[in-house]
Amino acid sequence: MTKLKNIRELQNLTQEELSNKSGISVRTIQRIETGKEPKGHTLRVIAKALDVKEKELIVNESYQKFTITEHCKENKNVVLINYSLLKLINLSSILFIVMPPLNIIIPVLLMLVLKQKNNLTKQLISVQILWTIIAPIVFLLGIFMKLGKLFTMILLIVIVLSNIFIILRNAFEIDRKQKLYCKLNFNLI
Repeated sequence: MTKLKNIRELQNLTQEELSNKSGISVRTIQRIETGKEPKGHTLRVIAKALDVKEKELIVNESYQKFTITEHCKENKNVVLINYSLLKLINLSSILFIVMPPLNIIIPVLLMLVLKQKNNLTKQLISVQILWTIIAPIVFLLGIFMKLGKLFTMILLIVIVLSNIFIILRNAFEIDRKQKLYCKLNFNLI
């Protein structure tokens, strides 16, 4: 995945939105995201549209281990994301899936200890917070419907499996594409 695609996705922009914002065609953006390096005017315009420095869009050797992916507009700093640690933080939720407050607290503690306070980690934890809020509501609605103990047990299993799916799917996407599969367009933390 190219730096342009990482930065564009972290700013929650589609290729079309970036095209409108920069004046560069969608086809050119697609070519850059598949490996063609931007040059000259194209590089300057895209960097300006994303509010990043031009050198942040150019691929280099160190790009493989740590990728420049998030640009903080407030203080013009670039945040490095270690995707191995991000995956560890994600998978820590699975250990405490049956104890909902811990499936949030442990990842938050890991985020702080491992110094991975970035947009992707916040989105990851926000998904767990949202699941922790919605799961008991769905379970209680299932109980109030009074469809029997078997239905209640199946509902409980489906709720737990849904969170396991979210965690494992995000881990897979972090490994493969360095992004989240299940993410929110906002952060709850």
